Amino acid sequence: MEITDLRTFVHPDGNCFVKVEASDGTYGIGEAGLTRRGPAVATIVDEFKEELVGAEAGRIEHLWQTMFRGGFFPGGVVQSAAVSAVDIALWDLKGKQLGVPVYELLGGRTRDRVPCYPHIGDRHDIDKLVENCQAKLNEGWKFARWGLSDPEGTDIFEPARAVRFGIEQVKAVREACGEELEICVDIHTRLDPSSAVEFCRGVEPYSPFFIEDPLRSENPAKLRQIREQTSIPIAVGEQFDSKWAFRQAIEEDLMDFCRVDLCLAGGLTEAQKIAGWCETHYIQLVPHNPLGPVSTAAGLHLCLSSPLVGVQELPRPPMTTLSDVFPTQVPYEDGHLLVPEEPGLGIEFDESAFTELPAYEPGGGVGYRREDGSYTNW
Repeated sequence: MEITDLRTFVHPDGNCFVKVEASDGTYGIGEAGLTRRGPAVATIVDEFKEELVGAEAGRIEHLWQTMFRGGFFPGGVVQSAAVSAVDIALWDLKGKQLGVPVYELLGGRTRDRVPCYPHIGDRHDIDKLVENCQAKLNEGWKFARWGLSDPEGTDIFEPARAVRFGIEQVKAVREACGEELEICVDIHTRLDPSSAVEFCRGVEPYSPFFIEDPLRSENPAKLRQIREQTSIPIAVGEQFDSKWAFRQAIEEDLMDFCRVDLCLAGGLTEAQKIAGWCETHYIQLVPHNPLGPVSTAAGLHLCLSSPLVGVQELPRPPMTTLSDVFPTQVPYEDGHLLVPEEPGLGIEFDESAFTELPAYEPGGGVGYRREDGSYTNW
């Protein structure tokens, strides 16, 4: 079947969905992982039309190479987000055309369900954080995740204060919830190496499942400094935009958990390659998934077909977000994503419902301020 059109839909939050339509009347849906840059992604997808419309939809690897390399110069993160959305849509389309779930195309199931972690609110109040973690544990979740924060406010971040507060948080949650709950703390690239080491050493007695993004992602070699000074497992990769960006962290064993974002790093085509590479280093998958139903479904199919999976991010369980636009979403129960039986990704897209949403309006960037007024990562 030939591709007849690529259509983009920019959500009011700024992320971009892509619909790939085929000559037999079927379609696939994808999602780009670059929130607040949706219009830029949509522009690149429009550029892909010249080479993809009229092409055979089933040649997914060839089309991936065409999109990724077609501009000659490396496209960077915006281009990779566009490639990811189209690629995921092509896998969805192929599954629908063949009448099988995507995980069957990726080698079949290796597991019956995928454990997930939620985002825990009220992180500036330790008592409420503990209460929320206990509530999630009672609901069936086995994991809890929150981001490192400054207790003095929601718009400032002083590293020394945040490190001390973060250690107190982990201690309180572990003592209240016991060993049943796996604790994940996202530093979110907010610390320098010495502060990250201080935090990791401080939480070692409480055995967190992992510490995520202890440093900024531009220089993965600095992860070695963390590696040499703490035993805490490290999770990184949500900002990496291709297998080449993952190369050093994988080859030099600088991470324990791979936070690949399927909507940013090249879609299912690239994520499968990254997952296989990680397997040779005993690195487990933890797909980055802060987006919508398509991202959730794509991560689920990757995890269902991969041998080394730690947990999948799931701040918004299926059917709790965009249920009008995506009236069919993947199954979920008690902190776990379950096996979808529908062909493709197992989701459906209602274009008419999307057109009723407010138009996207550009906004500013996001970040914290130090007390001296300087800018730091969000």
